[in-house]
Amino acid sequence: MSAEVRGEWVPDRPEDVAAVFAEADFPWWIAGGYAIELAVGRELRAHGDLDVLVLRRDQALVRGLLAGWDLYVADPPGQGELRPWCPGEVLRPPLHDIWCRRTPEAPWSVQLMLDEAEGTRWVSRRDPAIRLPIDRLGRTTEPGIPYLAPEVQLFYKAKATRDKDETDFEAVLPLLDAPARAWLADAVEVVAPGHPWIRRLLPAGRT
Repeated sequence: MSAEVRGEWVPDRPEDVAAVFAEADFPWWIAGGYAIELAVGRELRAHGDLDVLVLRRDQALVRGLLAGWDLYVADPPGQGELRPWCPGEVLRPPLHDIWCRRTPEAPWSVQLMLDEAEGTRWVSRRDPAIRLPIDRLGRTTEPGIPYLAPEVQLFYKAKATRDKDETDFEAVLPLLDAPARAWLADAVEVVAPGHPWIRRLLPAGRT
């Protein structure tokens, strides 16, 4: 990561993001640990960032909504390198991670994550076999903040589980109904076969 784009994170709160995205005419969801907290209705831990999931096909709309912001894309993903996301540039896979701050002098406050879709179905960037109808991808809080369904968020946390992911899993597991547990167990088996969460998600007698 170059020196000029290195900087501290002071993540927005979900309600701050909701205000920014109030005029959005595309679907979006609070993701990451904040999505789990919105599901359980209480704070669980401190957060180093705030994730927002949007569909790749809506990236031009997102770029327009945040036209006044300072936006950088992780390129290549996961390697600690950032470069500017230029107006009009179409980000193609595997690029999916965008760091956002209101000005070049401001701290980073939002991390955009681009995910795939085919028609009316969400398609996981981790494995295209993992899919859901887009209208089942998220939920909405009583005040109207959309967030990623907890089973989908836990799927993304399962591949490389950290202590904070275990905290999130323990907190939200009692809220998952049987279809959500079954979907999550099947999805995790695809990307992390034998993961210890799978046994806890399955009903007695199913292996």
